[in-house]
Amino acid sequence: MNKTGVVYLVGAGPGDPGLITEKGLLRLKNCDTVVYDSLLSDRLLLEVPDHCEKIYVGKRAGSHSMKQEEINGLLVELAKKGHNVVRLKGGDPFVFGRGGEEVLALAEEGIPYEVVSGVTSAVAALASAGIPVTHRGLSRSFHVMTGHTLSSEGTLPPDFNAFAKLSGTLVFLMGLGNLSLIVKGLIQQGKGKETPAAVIESGTLLEQRVVRGTLLDIEEKVLQSKIKSPAIIVVGEVASLDFSSTFQAPLYGCRVGITGTASFRQRLRKELTSLGAAVWDCLTLSLQTYRKESCMKSIYESLSAYTWIVFTSANGVREFFTGLMEWGRDYRAVGAVKFATVGKGTGDELLKHGFRSDFTPRQYQVKDLAQGLVSRLSKEDRVLIPRSRKGSRELNQIFDQAEVSYDDVILYEVCGDRTHLRQKDGKEKLDYLVFASASGAEAFFEGITWKEMEALKKQRIVCIGDITAAKLNGYGRKADLIAEEYSISGLAEVLCRDYNQSGKSESEEGECDHEV
Repeated sequence: MNKTGVVYLVGAGPGDPGLITEKGLLRLKNCDTVVYDSLLSDRLLLEVPDHCEKIYVGKRAGSHSMKQEEINGLLVELAKKGHNVVRLKGGDPFVFGRGGEEVLALAEEGIPYEVVSGVTSAVAALASAGIPVTHRGLSRSFHVMTGHTLSSEGTLPPDFNAFAKLSGTLVFLMGLGNLSLIVKGLIQQGKGKETPAAVIESGTLLEQRVVRGTLLDIEEKVLQSKIKSPAIIVVGEVASLDFSSTFQAPLYGCRVGITGTASFRQRLRKELTSLGAAVWDCLTLSLQTYRKESCMKSIYESLSAYTWIVFTSANGVREFFTGLMEWGRDYRAVGAVKFATVGKGTGDELLKHGFRSDFTPRQYQVKDLAQGLVSRLSKEDRVLIPRSRKGSRELNQIFDQAEVSYDDVILYEVCGDRTHLRQKDGKEKLDYLVFASASGAEAFFEGITWKEMEALKKQRIVCIGDITAAKLNGYGRKADLIAEEYSISGLAEVLCRDYNQSGKSESEEGECDHEV
């Protein structure tokens, strides 16, 4: 019999994936199944293990794809099968998230559970919009009410009158559809028409918009600005304040699509998000390894015949040393060998295995690697190049012309899985699409549709090096930006420079984070 699993009710935070707690992220990274809602970032789903089953249950106001009772039953069923389940909920599980109902259902069936609190939008969205939920001299308390609970007669709930008479800051979650009723109800209960009010759409996200006014004119301003759900209504003196952040990261407001292997995308995403960008995966590259093939066995058995090993990617380094151990060898087999790497990232990966690169060109490109290495080789040297099946032939051409003795072996190849070029909600196009290798570009364009090709015209294409740029040219799409430094920092640098010169001003003219 299966051991009963555990259900973790995890608050995902208000929308910005960076606002999930460390504990919540840890639970995500170790679950068997994730049951998730609408109002959370897709990026969080990238944190789950490869074997994890993802089950979408909706839970957006006005459009529930699964009833609450069905969700309760699903959690119980999965746990009884032995799954460790993360019930991922927008905001905090207990702030109008119906987490209590799920806890009761689990407890009734004897299912162990844990609640991991999340950052509620009732506080975070206001802070993101520059509105302090409390402020000395203006508001000594704040009160939160769900805004979409109506009676059967279509009126506000009976306790609304008492709520409306409270001092401090009043926050209504999920209440945009009832804004008119809420405003009228507040005025009828004694709130002055000049009481400051604000409505925040998509709080903490790049699409965030803020409309400020008073109870007298907030409805009209919301209609004029075409504010949409999800939105939060704030009423009280603090709504007149604007404590918006005065610091903006270099890539704040920038939308970047990335391509590459899971390891590369993780490192690039970390760098770009630290600079303020919102990042979407547009191509997942997976590795098909050949390190266990008989040809590689013979290479590992004859390593003493080589004086140099050349690595053109960090993947090549990882695959080579993994295979070395799998075939029963160890680092003594390469004790007398010198190493050459195409760039800093590849050199850093080599260093993780205890070896420093003996040569890395100043320009992180295959051409510079080959030419620089040729000047260091003698006729007695023999070179091994373990790399991807689709590696650049420029290395071979330069070595052939210089009559270098070398063996070029296929250690792995990359396969791609493209995703759609637009965000899930389709609100905005990407500003940039990044390619880090020629093989990535080739995988991306295989089977591309005309519609997707047209969408590419609206994004600025960024790539590493001339080889990747040439591959893009072959598909009829010239790179707009080329990072000469073959590294993540090189990509980040060229993105920051270009975005601050042109892209940022264009983004600020659009819908992102503007105030009416």
